[in-house]
Amino acid sequence: MRVGAELLRTEAPGALSLREIARRAGVSHGAPRRYFPTHLSLLSAIARSGFADLSAEVETALRAAGPAPRARITMLARVYVRFAAANRGMFELMFRHDILQSGGRLGLRDASVPLFHLLVELVTAARPDPGPPAEITAGAIWAALHGTAELWNWGSLTLAAGAADPAPFIDAILAAHLGPDPEGQP
Repeated sequence: MRVGAELLRTEAPGALSLREIARRAGVSHGAPRRYFPTHLSLLSAIARSGFADLSAEVETALRAAGPAPRARITMLARVYVRFAAANRGMFELMFRHDILQSGGRLGLRDASVPLFHLLVELVTAARPDPGPPAEITAGAIWAALHGTAELWNWGSLTLAAGAADPAPFIDAILAAHLGPDPEGQP
Protein backbone atom coordinates (compact mmCIF):
# COMPACT_ATOMS: atom_id res chain seq x y z
CA MET A 1 0.00 0.00 0.00
CA ARG A 2 2.83 2.39 0.87
CA VAL A 3 4.56 1.71 -2.45
CA GLY A 4 1.28 2.25 -4.31
CA ALA A 5 0.72 5.57 -2.53
CA GLU A 6 4.30 6.64 -3.35
CA LEU A 7 3.80 5.63 -6.97
CA LEU A 8 0.75 7.92 -7.13
CA ARG A 9 2.97 10.89 -6.28
CA THR A 10 4.91 10.45 -9.53
CA GLU A 11 2.61 8.51 -11.83
CA ALA A 12 -1.02 8.55 -12.91
CA PRO A 13 -3.38 6.06 -11.23
CA GLY A 14 -3.23 3.93 -14.39
CA ALA A 15 0.34 2.98 -13.43
CA LEU A 16 -0.90 1.14 -10.33
CA SER A 17 -0.70 -2.38 -11.67
CA LEU A 18 -0.08 -5.24 -9.25
CA ARG A 19 3.06 -6.11 -11.21
CA GLU A 20 4.49 -2.55 -11.05
CA ILE A 21 3.72 -2.16 -7.35
CA ALA A 22 5.37 -5.53 -6.63
CA ARG A 23 8.41 -4.60 -8.75
CA ARG A 24 8.89 -1.32 -6.90
CA ALA A 25 8.36 -3.02 -3.55
CA GLY A 26 11.06 -5.55 -4.45
CA VAL A 27 8.79 -8.59 -4.16
CA SER A 28 7.55 -11.17 -6.63
CA HIS A 29 4.66 -10.15 -8.85
CA GLY A 30 2.43 -12.68 -7.06
CA ALA A 31 3.22 -11.41 -3.54
CA PRO A 32 0.50 -8.71 -3.41
CA ARG A 33 -2.15 -11.37 -4.11
CA ARG A 34 -1.46 -12.92 -0.70
CA TYR A 35 -2.97 -9.82 0.90
CA PHE A 36 -5.14 -8.42 -1.87
CA PRO A 37 -7.05 -11.01 -3.88
CA THR A 38 -7.88 -8.56 -6.68
CA HIS A 39 -6.37 -5.48 -8.20
CA LEU A 40 -9.42 -3.47 -7.07
CA SER A 41 -8.95 -4.60 -3.48
CA LEU A 42 -5.38 -3.24 -3.51
CA LEU A 43 -6.49 0.01 -5.14
CA SER A 44 -9.26 0.34 -2.55
CA ALA A 45 -6.76 -0.12 0.29
CA ILE A 46 -4.51 2.56 -1.19
CA ALA A 47 -7.49 4.90 -1.65
CA ARG A 48 -8.58 4.26 1.96
CA SER A 49 -5.12 5.41 3.05
CA GLY A 50 -5.76 8.61 1.06
CA PHE A 51 -9.02 9.18 2.94
CA ALA A 52 -7.17 8.57 6.22
CA ASP A 53 -4.56 11.17 5.24
CA LEU A 54 -7.23 13.68 4.19
CA SER A 55 -9.19 13.09 7.41
CA ALA A 56 -6.03 13.60 9.49
CA GLU A 57 -5.32 16.89 7.69
CA VAL A 58 -8.90 18.03 8.24
CA GLU A 59 -8.81 17.13 11.95
CA THR A 60 -5.55 19.04 12.44
CA ALA A 61 -6.87 22.08 10.58
CA LEU A 62 -10.17 22.07 12.49
CA ARG A 63 -8.34 22.11 15.82
CA ALA A 64 -6.62 25.32 14.66
CA ALA A 65 -9.83 26.82 13.23
CA GLY A 66 -11.48 27.46 16.57
CA PRO A 67 -15.11 26.89 17.52
CA ALA A 68 -16.93 29.15 15.01
CA PRO A 69 -18.92 26.84 12.68
CA ARG A 70 -18.33 28.94 9.56
CA ALA A 71 -14.57 29.11 10.17
CA ARG A 72 -14.52 25.34 10.61
CA ILE A 73 -16.41 24.63 7.40
CA THR A 74 -14.21 27.12 5.51
CA MET A 75 -11.12 25.36 6.85
CA LEU A 76 -12.47 21.94 5.84
CA ALA A 77 -13.22 23.26 2.34
CA ARG A 78 -9.76 24.76 1.91
CA VAL A 79 -8.04 21.62 3.16
CA TYR A 80 -10.11 19.51 0.73
CA VAL A 81 -9.14 21.60 -2.30
CA ARG A 82 -5.51 21.89 -1.15
CA PHE A 83 -5.30 18.11 -0.59
CA ALA A 84 -6.63 17.54 -4.11
CA ALA A 85 -3.94 19.81 -5.57
CA ALA A 86 -1.11 18.31 -3.53
CA ASN A 87 -2.18 14.67 -4.07
CA ARG A 88 -3.64 14.63 -7.56
CA GLY A 89 -3.13 10.94 -8.28
CA MET A 90 -4.39 9.86 -4.86
CA PHE A 91 -7.38 12.22 -5.10
CA GLU A 92 -8.31 10.73 -8.47
CA LEU A 93 -7.99 7.19 -7.10
CA MET A 94 -10.06 8.01 -4.01
CA PHE A 95 -13.06 8.88 -6.16
CA ARG A 96 -12.79 6.21 -8.86
CA HIS A 97 -16.33 5.03 -9.53
CA ASP A 98 -15.42 1.40 -10.15
CA ILE A 99 -13.94 1.18 -6.65
CA LEU A 100 -16.65 3.22 -4.93
CA GLN A 101 -19.44 1.27 -6.67
CA SER A 102 -18.14 -2.03 -5.38
CA GLY A 103 -20.08 -1.19 -2.24
CA GLY A 104 -19.02 -2.21 1.21
CA ARG A 105 -17.14 -5.17 -0.17
CA LEU A 106 -13.91 -3.14 -0.52
CA GLY A 107 -14.56 -0.70 2.34
CA LEU A 108 -13.89 2.49 0.39
CA ARG A 109 -17.34 3.95 1.00
CA ASP A 110 -16.91 3.35 4.71
CA ALA A 111 -13.68 5.37 4.56
CA SER A 112 -15.31 8.30 2.75
CA VAL A 113 -18.58 8.57 4.69
CA PRO A 114 -17.17 10.01 7.97
CA LEU A 115 -15.82 13.05 6.13
CA PHE A 116 -19.24 13.65 4.58
CA HIS A 117 -20.93 13.27 7.97
CA LEU A 118 -18.52 15.85 9.38
CA LEU A 119 -19.48 18.21 6.57
CA VAL A 120 -23.18 17.64 7.36
CA GLU A 121 -22.52 18.46 11.04
CA LEU A 122 -20.64 21.62 10.11
CA VAL A 123 -23.38 22.71 7.69
CA THR A 124 -26.00 22.16 10.39
CA ALA A 125 -24.03 24.33 12.81
CA ALA A 126 -23.11 27.02 10.24
CA ARG A 127 -26.51 27.69 8.66
CA PRO A 128 -28.34 30.76 9.95
CA ASP A 129 -31.72 29.31 8.94
CA PRO A 130 -32.92 25.75 8.40
CA GLY A 131 -33.32 25.74 4.59
CA PRO A 132 -33.06 22.39 2.81
CA PRO A 133 -31.96 19.32 4.77
CA ALA A 134 -28.31 19.59 5.85
CA GLU A 135 -27.44 16.47 3.83
CA ILE A 136 -28.64 18.17 0.64
CA THR A 137 -26.74 21.39 1.35
CA ALA A 138 -23.62 19.46 2.37
CA GLY A 139 -23.88 17.36 -0.80
CA ALA A 140 -24.17 20.50 -2.93
CA ILE A 141 -21.17 22.06 -1.19
CA TRP A 142 -19.15 18.88 -1.60
CA ALA A 143 -20.04 18.64 -5.30
CA ALA A 144 -19.03 22.27 -5.84
CA LEU A 145 -15.78 21.83 -3.88
CA HIS A 146 -14.95 18.67 -5.77
CA GLY A 147 -15.62 20.40 -9.08
CA THR A 148 -13.48 23.35 -7.99
CA ALA A 149 -10.67 20.99 -7.00
CA GLU A 150 -10.79 19.18 -10.34
CA LEU A 151 -11.02 22.37 -12.40
CA TRP A 152 -8.17 23.87 -10.39
CA ASN A 153 -6.03 20.77 -10.96
CA TRP A 154 -6.70 20.86 -14.69
CA GLY A 155 -5.80 24.55 -14.87
CA SER A 156 -9.25 25.45 -16.15
CA LEU A 157 -10.06 28.02 -13.46
CA THR A 158 -6.75 29.78 -14.02
CA LEU A 159 -7.34 29.79 -17.75
CA ALA A 160 -11.00 30.85 -17.66
CA ALA A 161 -11.00 33.24 -14.71
CA GLY A 162 -7.37 34.23 -14.44
CA ALA A 163 -7.40 32.93 -10.88
CA ALA A 164 -4.16 32.58 -8.94
CA ASP A 165 -5.79 30.95 -5.91
CA PRO A 166 -8.86 28.74 -5.46
CA ALA A 167 -9.86 30.48 -2.18
CA PRO A 168 -12.29 32.99 -3.78
CA PHE A 169 -14.14 30.10 -5.44
CA ILE A 170 -14.38 28.29 -2.11
CA ASP A 171 -15.69 31.44 -0.43
CA ALA A 172 -18.28 31.90 -3.21
CA ILE A 173 -19.45 28.29 -2.85
CA LEU A 174 -19.94 28.68 0.89
CA ALA A 175 -21.68 32.04 0.53
CA ALA A 176 -24.02 30.60 -2.09
CA HIS A 177 -25.03 27.67 0.11
CA LEU A 178 -24.72 29.11 3.61
CA GLY A 179 -25.29 32.81 3.14
CA PRO A 180 -22.87 35.56 4.11
CA ASP A 181 -20.28 34.79 6.76
CA PRO A 182 -21.63 36.11 10.08
CA GLU A 183 -18.05 36.88 11.17
CA GLY A 184 -17.60 39.06 8.10
CA GLN A 185 -14.79 36.96 6.65
CA PRO A 186 -14.64 36.76 2.86
